[in-house]
Amino acid sequence: MMKILLLSDIHGNYPALEAIGRRHRLTEFAHICNSGDSTVYCPFPNETLDWLRRHRVHSIRGNTDDKVIRLLKGKSFKKPAKADKRIMYTTTAEVLTALNQNYLLQLKKRYRLDLGQHRLGLFHGSPASHQEFLFAHTPEERFAELAADSSRSIIVTGHSHSPYHKLIGGVHFINPGAAGRMFDGNPEAAYAILTIRGSEVEVVHHRCPYEIEAVVRRIRRLGLPEIYSEMFRRGQKLN
Repeated sequence: MMKILLLSDIHGNYPALEAIGRRHRLTEFAHICNSGDSTVYCPFPNETLDWLRRHRVHSIRGNTDDKVIRLLKGKSFKKPAKADKRIMYTTTAEVLTALNQNYLLQLKKRYRLDLGQHRLGLFHGSPASHQEFLFAHTPEERFAELAADSSRSIIVTGHSHSPYHKLIGGVHFINPGAAGRMFDGNPEAAYAILTIRGSEVEVVHHRCPYEIEAVVRRIRRLGLPEIYSEMFRRGQKLN
């Protein structure tokens, strides 16, 4: 038997990530996999990346990470255009330590992991596109198309902040939900545990409370837009 902790869309929310880590003995997991968007919107980027490095997490880049990487390379980006969003990117890039800058710059857009009888593919949006949104309500036909083009038997994605597990075309599609920034009205951190027993695959989704007020205090101390305090408290996207 092999257990894998699945994370995605942490968005710099170290208090949520730490709460997940405290709930489990991390040594019980053969692997920890992270589908990207590890930074931006919650102001704990260094703590978050330190945790990922310390626990040797298999991580990939997400679209928010991409924009931070552009800033680290001296470039800019067009979207998001709103000032209250852009400041969350610029402040992240400004505070990253040299170790975490280097870590982020080295992340790839996909990762492959062999798990006995299964082969796992780690993506942010989908195997077809880094930016594609796959939701729990996405038509099964789309998942079937992706399954037909895949050499992986397990595909783990993030990006949509939408938890699901679907077996379509012989492929297990899993989104663990957002560990750091949920949009469904439940502010608790979301993650999943994948258990493999030979050919058998089991996925259990979890929600975990964390100290949201620690996030609010950091946002206010740094003078960041107050709307983000409300978003984390509500578990909703408001801008």
